[in-house]
Amino acid sequence: MPTAIFIKSAEEIHQCPDSALPEIAFIGRSNVGKSSLINYLTGENDLAQTSSKPGKTKLINFFKVGEEWMLVDLPGYGYAGVAKKERGKW
Repeated sequence: MPTAIFIKSAEEIHQCPDSALPEIAFIGRSNVGKSSLINYLTGENDLAQTSSKPGKTKLINFFKVGEEWMLVDLPGYGYAGVAKKERGKW
C-alpha cells in the first residue's frame, strides 16, 4: 500500500493545495466515520483525527496517497455542537 501523508488543512477553497492529482472527497453528516474510513483505507491509525464528539473536523484536510491521488476529509454537517453561523460557514 502506498504511503499516505498529511498535506495541509484549508479553511476556505482558495487555500486548498494546487495539485493535478485526482481527489477523492469524503462528505457526510458529522460523526459517521469519514475520518475513520480514511485511516482504514490508508492503514494509518491516526492520519485523520477522529473523535467520539461530532464536529471534530472543522477544516478541509488533504492527504496524499503515494504519488497517485489525494484523499480529502471534509467537515461534517448536522450534529456538530457549534453555532448555526459556524455550521453555515462549513
